[in-house]
Amino acid sequence: MSLEKKFGIMQGRLSPVIKNRIQIFPVKNWKIEFQRAKKLGMNFIEWTLDYDTFDKNPLLKKSGIQKIKELSKKNSIAIRSLTGDCFMQKPFWKIFKNKKLLNDLIKILNSCEKVGIKYIVVPLVDNGKIRDKKTEKNLINICKKLVKELKKKKIQILFESDFEPKKLKKFILNFDKRYYGINYDLGNSASLGYNIDDEFKNYSKYIKNIHIKDRVYNGNTVRLGNGDADFKKLFKNLKKYKYRNMLIFQTARSKVKNDVGEMKKNLKFIKKFYQ
Repeated sequence: MSLEKKFGIMQGRLSPVIKNRIQIFPVKNWKIEFQRAKKLGMNFIEWTLDYDTFDKNPLLKKSGIQKIKELSKKNSIAIRSLTGDCFMQKPFWKIFKNKKLLNDLIKILNSCEKVGIKYIVVPLVDNGKIRDKKTEKNLINICKKLVKELKKKKIQILFESDFEPKKLKKFILNFDKRYYGINYDLGNSASLGYNIDDEFKNYSKYIKNIHIKDRVYNGNTVRLGNGDADFKKLFKNLKKYKYRNMLIFQTARSKVKNDVGEMKKNLKFIKKFYQ
């Protein structure tokens, strides 16, 4: 399968910016994004889930799930992954013994199964960052209890972390690789100054999803090619380690409110690294 067949886009990137946030579920525009993604030649949309719009997200409603399936089929856009920003906003592994958050997680798993989502990205960054052994142990214990549900629903949880390569490898070894893996974020790694060769050498076999974006070292997300992400080295490693999964564009927003045009520029930029 050619690389273009693996390209997807983060939900909300083809809608106007809301509340000055680079990423948020597009309540008013989620339906039209299917058509826009198709015109760009995308094959996937990675769903987003926030707590401030949790009750408005169609993924969690019977009628919404049916509409998602209809639009997915009509536009040939598959929904195979979800980024759970809600987990970063209210980390179930930090708010100890909070049954509501765990119940929400089960509800999300049930909805993902119905839509056909195979990967749920859990961000261990910002508010979700693991800062002590107690929190890490709690996360591991909860995840072990989730294995039965993940197995039944054929879903994997992918951790996105700011751990340096050797620490992340040590961390992921705590989990059953059949149900847990890594979401690799190119831009975040660039901002932290990590070497892609070291990262892939340590945990390439655990990477199940990749976010394509560019960031300045110790800085913000910028248009592809304007930051410190090493795209040449990334695609070299994708080929070396025979990566076969999705490449999701989680790129900077347009400065002139033209996100479709911005994505066309990003696609043009990225093609020179694999053609």
